[in-house]
Amino acid sequence: MKLLYKPVGLIGGILAGLLANALFTRLWSRLAKDGEVPEAKQRSAGWGEVAAAAALQGAVMKGTRALVDRAGAKGFEKATGTWPGPT
Repeated sequence: MKLLYKPVGLIGGILAGLLANALFTRLWSRLAKDGEVPEAKQRSAGWGEVAAAAALQGAVMKGTRALVDRAGAKGFEKATGTWPGPT
């Protein structure tokens, strides 16, 4: 039964990535002066700006993924009666 969860988890992961990217872009555009996400190799971006963008992006990505994974597991359990991960 847990093998049936693999496609659900895969689709959830893709959706979480898309959602997290959109959320991060929206958050960063409100926080940054110019709204552009700095790249690590961008000469005009300072260390603090690059570090802040990376930290925020990591937190948003991981948090969104965790919430989507949890929702998928709860939905799978409700539909099948089986929890897809460790108990």
